[in-house]
Amino acid sequence: MKNHVLSFHALLISVPLLVANALAAERGQLSSSDYEFARDAATAGQFEVTAGRLAADKAMLPGVKQFGEQMVSDHSKAGEKLKAVVTSKGGTMPTELTSTQRREIDRLSRLTGADFDKAYTTLMVSDHKKVLKEFQKAAKHADDADLKAFAAETVPVVEHHLSMATSLEEQAKAEAQMSRRPAVKY
Repeated sequence: MKNHVLSFHALLISVPLLVANALAAERGQLSSSDYEFARDAATAGQFEVTAGRLAADKAMLPGVKQFGEQMVSDHSKAGEKLKAVVTSKGGTMPTELTSTQRREIDRLSRLTGADFDKAYTTLMVSDHKKVLKEFQKAAKHADDADLKAFAAETVPVVEHHLSMATSLEEQAKAEAQMSRRPAVKY
């Protein structure tokens, strides 16, 4: 019995160490906070690309389609730059969307027309607001100089995307409201 208790205690001690070692391997030479930013930025970028592809395919308004195409292009390029920074530090990047992001993509994929445009643009506004704050924070406070530079050079792009998304959201909301009005019979 005593051996089983000792084995159990050894297991309790070793599991957190294994998890810590795995996390350290993922982040390479980056600090925990820098890796957390990079990981979150990578999944946010992957989400923008996936949602952008949906918009390029499903959007009703031409501006929303074009915005979706731009999200695919811009976030793919930024993702490659981020991956280069992280891998140069010995870290690895996530390759999957989070479960929350997958649910959001599933929700968007079920929408059509004005409903899709409104939901997509509203999501892009809220997502870019959140991402902008994180990039601004990393541009000022990241420990790694390369990651800090990446964040700083990306902030104006995210600001531009937020501005575009805000404008498109207004158009999409107006279009959605118009599409819900009953037809006037003469």
